[in-house]
Amino acid sequence: MGWTRHLVGRVLSTVLKASLDDEKKDFYALGTYDPSNDTWTPDNPELDVGIGLRVDYGKYYASKTFYDQHKQRRVLYGWIGETDSEIDDIRKNWACVQSIPRTVVFDQKTRSNILQWPVEEVETLRLNSTEFQGVELEPGSVVPLNISSATQLDITATFELDEGALEATIEADVGYNCSTTGAVVRGTLGPFGLLVIADDSLSEFTPVYFYISKGIDGTYSTFICSDEMRSSKAYYDLDEKVYGGMVPVLEGEKLTMRILVDHSVVESFAQGGRTVISSRVYPTTAIYGAARLFLFNNATGVNVTASLKVWRLDSAYIHDFPFDQM
Repeated sequence: MGWTRHLVGRVLSTVLKASLDDEKKDFYALGTYDPSNDTWTPDNPELDVGIGLRVDYGKYYASKTFYDQHKQRRVLYGWIGETDSEIDDIRKNWACVQSIPRTVVFDQKTRSNILQWPVEEVETLRLNSTEFQGVELEPGSVVPLNISSATQLDITATFELDEGALEATIEADVGYNCSTTGAVVRGTLGPFGLLVIADDSLSEFTPVYFYISKGIDGTYSTFICSDEMRSSKAYYDLDEKVYGGMVPVLEGEKLTMRILVDHSVVESFAQGGRTVISSRVYPTTAIYGAARLFLFNNATGVNVTASLKVWRLDSAYIHDFPFDQM
């Protein structure tokens, strides 16, 4: 377990985080810690640690933070586990990887969650970039993006929906849950997003997407999901799942996501890092130069306009710490 504190107005708010060993999941909650009697009081008992907000809604566990005094930031590392079998781990003689380090701050806009974002040093790996502006996605469409090799990417994307179609929709997919559906299940207002680590024939792909539900009272709920179900044609057993959760979207905000794509790890950050998903995938054909990137809109009742910027990333290398410069 761990905690950090943020000054919110004149109140010192505490973030309490716990890694639950039985579930191998990391949860957090906002509340108040009283050191005089060692008591914790959550702001919302229904979102207390272990039953509410997740640090990461994907394959992510045992995260730790440290405070970087030089840049005055809190940095989070997490453990991205394998989803293949233990026998395969023994054969390859290694298992699991560390996530890209993230900064953690309190969300001053929603005041109900934290924001996680890749540390700024990741941007030093950026090489050439390609931009796509105003790509129109009709219902049922899949649009290939002209990227030479779609691994080792840093992607930022914005999605805008047809307002008329949104307002005309009376009710859509109330009770939606990422884990029980997937990108192939079509709804009125979703899913739409990106197909990463895909091959030309779409025999392998990992969708990262938004899905919107609308209640009869006109309120919207937005979800960010990552679907591993068609990420690999590997013959061995894989624990493929659809991960995701709800993401707060404030009035007037566009839908945004940032995705870090490696060869077998996909880390997705929605709405500036309000909701984060880490996925572990094992492609067999969508590898190296054969990997492709697509936009898609599998909604039935709304047109979507997408704009994105895609950076190719250099490999990260370990450097000795410059003790002589201290």
